[in-house]
Amino acid sequence: MVKKVMEGVKGLFLLVLLLSPSMFTCVLCTRGLNFGLNSFYQLDGELIVVKGLDLKRYAGWWYEIASLPVPYQPKDDEDTRATYTLKDNGTLDVLNESYESWVNGKRNFVKGNAYKADPSSDEAKLKVKFYLPLSNPTSTVVGDYWVLYLDTDYQYAIGGEPNRTFLQILSRQSHIDDKIYNQLVQKAVNEGYDVSKLRKTPQSKTPPPQ
Repeated sequence: MVKKVMEGVKGLFLLVLLLSPSMFTCVLCTRGLNFGLNSFYQLDGELIVVKGLDLKRYAGWWYEIASLPVPYQPKDDEDTRATYTLKDNGTLDVLNESYESWVNGKRNFVKGNAYKADPSSDEAKLKVKFYLPLSNPTSTVVGDYWVLYLDTDYQYAIGGEPNRTFLQILSRQSHIDDKIYNQLVQKAVNEGYDVSKLRKTPQSKTPPPQ
Protein backbone atom coordinates (compact mmCIF):
# COMPACT_ATOMS: atom_id res chain seq x y z
CA MET A 1 0.00 0.00 0.00
CA VAL A 2 2.71 2.28 0.73
CA LYS A 3 3.79 2.15 -2.75
CA LYS A 4 0.35 2.68 -3.76
CA VAL A 5 0.31 5.80 -1.93
CA MET A 6 3.31 6.91 -3.74
CA GLU A 7 1.79 6.01 -6.94
CA GLY A 8 -1.26 7.85 -5.99
CA VAL A 9 0.69 10.71 -5.01
CA LYS A 10 2.36 10.84 -8.29
CA GLY A 11 -0.80 10.71 -10.11
CA LEU A 12 -1.95 12.59 -7.24
CA PHE A 13 -2.76 9.41 -5.68
CA LEU A 14 -2.76 9.91 -2.25
CA LEU A 15 -2.72 8.17 0.65
CA VAL A 16 -2.12 5.11 -0.48
CA LEU A 17 1.27 5.04 -0.21
CA LEU A 18 0.13 4.27 2.97
CA LEU A 19 0.30 0.84 2.50
CA SER A 20 3.76 0.31 1.85
CA PRO A 21 4.07 -1.86 -0.96
CA SER A 22 0.58 -2.29 -1.64
CA MET A 23 -1.39 -1.86 1.26
CA PHE A 24 -2.96 1.24 1.71
CA THR A 25 -6.38 0.77 2.63
CA CYS A 26 -9.06 2.88 3.36
CA VAL A 27 -12.16 4.53 2.62
CA LEU A 28 -15.27 4.34 0.67
CA CYS A 29 -18.28 6.05 -0.22
CA THR A 30 -21.50 5.99 1.49
CA ARG A 31 -23.67 5.72 -1.41
CA GLY A 32 -25.58 2.97 0.11
CA LEU A 33 -24.12 -0.09 -1.15
CA ASN A 34 -27.27 -1.83 -1.10
CA PHE A 35 -25.69 -4.30 -3.40
CA GLY A 36 -27.63 -3.94 -6.49
CA LEU A 37 -29.14 -0.50 -6.19
CA ASN A 38 -29.49 1.97 -9.00
CA SER A 39 -26.39 2.42 -11.08
CA PHE A 40 -25.14 5.93 -11.44
CA TYR A 41 -22.51 6.96 -13.88
CA GLN A 42 -19.87 9.62 -13.43
CA LEU A 43 -17.69 8.96 -16.42
CA ASP A 44 -16.64 12.57 -16.80
CA GLY A 45 -15.83 15.27 -14.32
CA GLU A 46 -15.19 14.87 -10.64
CA LEU A 47 -15.77 11.62 -8.81
CA ILE A 48 -18.77 11.33 -6.53
CA VAL A 49 -17.64 10.69 -2.97
CA VAL A 50 -19.24 9.56 0.25
CA LYS A 51 -20.78 12.19 2.48
CA GLY A 52 -21.03 12.14 6.24
CA LEU A 53 -18.15 9.71 6.77
CA ASP A 54 -17.95 8.68 10.43
CA LEU A 55 -14.23 8.35 11.13
CA LYS A 56 -14.88 6.55 14.41
CA ARG A 57 -16.76 3.78 12.59
CA TYR A 58 -14.32 3.81 9.73
CA ALA A 59 -11.38 3.24 12.06
CA GLY A 60 -10.05 -0.26 12.56
CA TRP A 61 -8.66 -3.00 10.37
CA TRP A 62 -9.33 -3.24 6.60
CA TYR A 63 -8.21 -5.91 4.14
CA GLU A 64 -7.37 -5.02 0.56
CA ILE A 65 -9.49 -7.24 -1.71
CA ALA A 66 -8.32 -5.75 -5.01
CA SER A 67 -6.50 -2.75 -6.42
CA LEU A 68 -5.12 -1.25 -9.60
CA PRO A 69 -1.38 -2.08 -9.97
CA VAL A 70 1.06 0.76 -9.39
CA PRO A 71 4.73 1.02 -10.39
CA TYR A 72 6.00 0.93 -6.82
CA GLN A 73 4.08 -2.14 -5.77
CA PRO A 74 5.79 -5.57 -5.91
CA LYS A 75 3.79 -7.98 -8.04
CA ASP A 76 3.93 -10.72 -5.41
CA ASP A 77 2.57 -8.72 -2.49
CA GLU A 78 -0.11 -10.42 -0.43
CA ASP A 79 -2.00 -10.03 2.83
CA THR A 80 -2.22 -6.28 2.25
CA ARG A 81 -4.18 -4.48 4.93
CA ALA A 82 -4.60 -1.10 6.56
CA THR A 83 -5.24 -0.13 10.16
CA TYR A 84 -6.77 3.23 11.05
CA THR A 85 -6.73 4.60 14.56
CA LEU A 86 -8.84 7.63 15.49
CA LYS A 87 -6.98 10.31 17.44
CA ASP A 88 -8.37 12.87 19.89
CA ASN A 89 -7.85 15.63 17.33
CA GLY A 90 -10.18 13.92 14.85
CA THR A 91 -7.51 12.64 12.45
CA LEU A 92 -6.56 9.03 11.70
CA ASP A 93 -3.22 7.39 12.28
CA VAL A 94 -2.58 5.09 9.33
CA LEU A 95 -0.60 1.86 9.21
CA ASN A 96 -0.43 0.11 5.85
CA GLU A 97 1.11 -3.35 5.71
CA SER A 98 1.75 -6.08 3.16
CA TYR A 99 3.95 -9.13 2.74
CA GLU A 100 6.11 -9.79 -0.31
CA SER A 101 5.45 -13.44 0.26
CA TRP A 102 3.92 -15.47 3.03
CA VAL A 103 6.77 -17.96 2.81
CA ASN A 104 9.53 -15.43 3.32
CA GLY A 105 7.38 -13.38 5.64
CA LYS A 106 8.96 -10.06 4.69
CA ARG A 107 6.71 -7.37 6.10
CA ASN A 108 6.46 -4.02 4.34
CA PHE A 109 4.75 -1.15 6.03
CA VAL A 110 4.34 2.60 6.05
CA LYS A 111 2.88 4.96 8.62
CA GLY A 112 1.00 8.16 8.10
CA ASN A 113 -1.83 10.43 9.15
CA ALA A 114 -5.14 11.03 7.35
CA TYR A 115 -7.31 14.12 7.75
CA LYS A 116 -10.16 15.88 5.95
CA ALA A 117 -8.96 18.12 3.14
CA ASP A 118 -11.68 20.63 4.06
CA PRO A 119 -12.82 20.41 7.71
CA SER A 120 -15.99 22.36 6.88
CA SER A 121 -17.11 19.90 4.18
CA ASP A 122 -19.10 16.70 4.77
CA GLU A 123 -17.45 15.01 1.76
CA ALA A 124 -15.06 12.11 2.36
CA LYS A 125 -12.12 13.75 0.63
CA LEU A 126 -9.07 13.02 2.73
CA LYS A 127 -5.45 14.01 2.64
CA VAL A 128 -2.88 11.47 3.76
CA LYS A 129 0.58 12.39 4.95
CA PHE A 130 3.23 9.66 4.99
CA TYR A 131 6.51 9.83 6.85
CA LEU A 132 9.62 8.62 4.98
CA PRO A 133 11.95 6.87 5.02
CA LEU A 134 10.59 4.28 7.43
CA SER A 135 13.87 3.76 9.28
CA ASN A 136 14.34 7.43 10.14
CA PRO A 137 11.49 9.64 8.89
CA THR A 138 12.86 13.00 7.76
CA SER A 139 10.40 13.93 5.03
CA THR A 140 6.70 13.65 4.21
CA VAL A 141 4.61 12.83 1.17
CA VAL A 142 1.03 14.07 0.95
CA GLY A 143 -1.66 12.75 -1.36
CA ASP A 144 -5.42 12.65 -1.93
CA TYR A 145 -7.59 9.79 -0.79
CA TRP A 146 -11.30 9.89 -1.55
CA VAL A 147 -13.85 7.46 -0.19
CA LEU A 148 -15.97 6.55 -3.18
CA TYR A 149 -18.18 4.01 -1.56
CA LEU A 150 -19.03 2.71 1.88
CA ASP A 151 -21.88 0.41 2.82
CA THR A 152 -24.15 1.38 5.69
CA ASP A 153 -22.52 -1.16 8.04
CA TYR A 154 -18.97 -0.04 7.22
CA GLN A 155 -17.99 -3.51 6.06
CA TYR A 156 -17.01 -2.74 2.46
CA ALA A 157 -15.36 0.30 0.95
CA ILE A 158 -13.86 1.69 -2.22
CA GLY A 159 -11.03 4.21 -2.18
CA GLY A 160 -9.81 6.31 -5.07
CA GLU A 161 -8.35 9.64 -6.10
CA PRO A 162 -9.21 12.49 -8.49
CA ASN A 163 -7.24 11.21 -11.49
CA ARG A 164 -8.64 7.66 -11.28
CA THR A 165 -5.14 6.18 -11.26
CA PHE A 166 -5.63 4.64 -7.83
CA LEU A 167 -8.41 2.26 -6.88
CA GLN A 168 -8.75 0.02 -3.87
CA ILE A 169 -11.54 -2.31 -2.81
CA LEU A 170 -11.57 -2.98 0.92
CA SER A 171 -13.38 -5.27 3.34
CA ARG A 172 -13.41 -5.94 7.07
CA GLN A 173 -13.03 -9.61 6.19
CA SER A 174 -10.06 -11.07 4.31
CA HIS A 175 -12.34 -12.83 1.82
CA ILE A 176 -15.68 -11.88 0.25
CA ASP A 177 -18.02 -13.79 -2.05
CA ASP A 178 -17.96 -13.24 -5.80
CA LYS A 179 -21.38 -11.60 -5.90
CA ILE A 180 -20.37 -8.80 -3.56
CA TYR A 181 -16.99 -8.44 -5.25
CA ASN A 182 -18.59 -8.04 -8.67
CA GLN A 183 -21.00 -5.45 -7.33
CA LEU A 184 -18.15 -3.43 -5.88
CA VAL A 185 -16.22 -3.62 -9.15
CA GLN A 186 -19.31 -2.41 -11.02
CA LYS A 187 -19.53 0.57 -8.70
CA ALA A 188 -16.00 1.49 -9.69
CA VAL A 189 -16.91 1.14 -13.36
CA ASN A 190 -19.88 3.43 -12.78
CA GLU A 191 -17.45 6.01 -11.45
CA GLY A 192 -15.52 5.93 -14.72
CA TYR A 193 -12.70 3.58 -13.72
CA ASP A 194 -11.03 1.22 -16.17
CA VAL A 195 -10.96 -2.04 -14.22
CA SER A 196 -9.36 -4.17 -16.94
CA LYS A 197 -6.12 -4.30 -14.93
CA LEU A 198 -7.72 -4.68 -11.50
CA ARG A 199 -5.73 -7.22 -9.47
CA LYS A 200 -7.18 -9.34 -6.69
CA THR A 201 -4.94 -9.21 -3.64
CA PRO A 202 -4.01 -12.67 -2.29
CA GLN A 203 -5.12 -13.05 1.32
CA SER A 204 -4.14 -15.98 3.54
CA LYS A 205 -6.81 -18.05 5.22
CA THR A 206 -4.98 -17.24 8.43
CA PRO A 207 -3.76 -13.62 8.17
CA PRO A 208 -0.31 -12.75 9.58
CA PRO A 209 -0.39 -11.42 13.16
CA GLN A 210 -1.00 -7.73 13.57
